[in-house]
Amino acid sequence: MAARILNGFFSTVSQAGGLMFIKDMFFFHEQARKINIWASFIVMSPYVGPLFAAFMTETLHWSVPFWVYFGMNVLGMALVVAFLEETYYDRTIPSDQQPARGNRFARLIGTAQWKSRHLRNTFGQACWRTVSVLLKPIVALSCVFYALTFAWAVGINTTLAIFVTPLYGFGPKQVGFFYFTPVVAVALGEATGHWLHDALAKQYIRSHKGHFEPEVRLRAVLLAMPVVIVGLVLIGQCFENQWYFMATSVCWGLYVFGMMITTVALSSYCLDSYPEASGEVSAWLNMARTVGGFIVSYFQVRWAEAQGTKQSFGIQAGICGGAILFIVALIVWGKRLRIWAGPLNFATT
Repeated sequence: MAARILNGFFSTVSQAGGLMFIKDMFFFHEQARKINIWASFIVMSPYVGPLFAAFMTETLHWSVPFWVYFGMNVLGMALVVAFLEETYYDRTIPSDQQPARGNRFARLIGTAQWKSRHLRNTFGQACWRTVSVLLKPIVALSCVFYALTFAWAVGINTTLAIFVTPLYGFGPKQVGFFYFTPVVAVALGEATGHWLHDALAKQYIRSHKGHFEPEVRLRAVLLAMPVVIVGLVLIGQCFENQWYFMATSVCWGLYVFGMMITTVALSSYCLDSYPEASGEVSAWLNMARTVGGFIVSYFQVRWAEAQGTKQSFGIQAGICGGAILFIVALIVWGKRLRIWAGPLNFATT
């Protein structure tokens, strides 16, 4: 348990920091597509692990997938050290007053950044940034919505084998093949989102004489949530009525596809609303996704056994349906809430 906590504490950097890196490196008109690419890997990652591990454990010891994961992390670290650069650049500082970058080794170990720490937030200010972002109504509402809808993705993922193994007589190999479903669904969601999010924004800009509001991003959520709800309802029907496993696969794919679209839309909305807090909004959305999902894992199976999958998954779909009211409220009143809450006015000195 201690080892897993240690792993989770540090592995969340790539999940929580994505919007920060994208905001630093790309122009406004490029950001939605870059978020789409980044989010597809984040959403897909919990499914790729069980997929490969299922095939490995069919013939190999259970520890082999963990060694493979260790090797992948070592490779990732080597690629970062070899190729990546610090993306942060404070544009409020004149170019002739920018701090010295230092050599590459100094930037990698952080000594170059430490020397210029007087130009950035103190530890206390950094902590307050995180709190002040959550105090903004639209960020808090976005996180609540995301927790209520994405939670079931993690719940299904962590308990899937418990359902499909006795129902369909699956072994590790069959479970591994079944995990191709969410991988394909995420890929289809990424392909759809590649044009959908920009198309919605461009249509609004054209019809409003070049004006843009962040709430436009949330229209994609309204398109995706019916797919999410249908997918959840039908998953419960598949498990309880013992439908053919391909039907279960398609229904699971519908839910994951819808959540992929939703993830990008919500991330883009929060980033467009508070671009100066790209790291903080990314961290809070990741927190909502993670905490909501893993809480569900503790009672998903017992709930299904007590009430049946029709009712349990139907209630989950109902919660997602009710959560749409948060999105409707943000579309209607989001701008007023942003104006009422005021700017962040982060301290920098």
